[in-house]
Amino acid sequence: MQKVSIICVGKMKEKFYIDAAAEYVKRLSRFCDLDIIELPEERLPDDPSAAQIEAALAREAAAIRAKLPASAAIVAMCVEGRLYSSEELAALMEKNSTFGEGRLVFLIGGSFGLHPSVKALAAVKLSLSPMTFPHHLARVMLLEQVYRGYQINAGSKYHK
Repeated sequence: MQKVSIICVGKMKEKFYIDAAAEYVKRLSRFCDLDIIELPEERLPDDPSAAQIEAALAREAAAIRAKLPASAAIVAMCVEGRLYSSEELAALMEKNSTFGEGRLVFLIGGSFGLHPSVKALAAVKLSLSPMTFPHHLARVMLLEQVYRGYQINAGSKYHK
């Protein structure tokens, strides 16, 4: 069974996000060994300077790097990443499961995204949309797309 990790900055607080994520975690348990690692988001003032944001992102990057497994295909979720169709994501997951490291790690940053040093570690930079979403919603959307990817690869009718 493929190991999939989602390392995310920020803890979900809203019940509707928690419930939605829990539903996909439950569904995914049939397809993969899923691990969600929540890291604390650095606190910043209401109107942070560019230097304050950079320093916070650097501290978050260090925490992310400390949680990365030694061997894995890393996918950084970032707005400048490539847009994948659901079928393309499913193919990427299948390729990794069959020919790659066997372990897939998705990285989701906090409110200000991911530090460039963490993005540089990624084999793939993935964007869910050119639109901006709350990072907690992005986690739910990613979980759904990973679930959809497994359904596509299994040939189910979930993906129409």
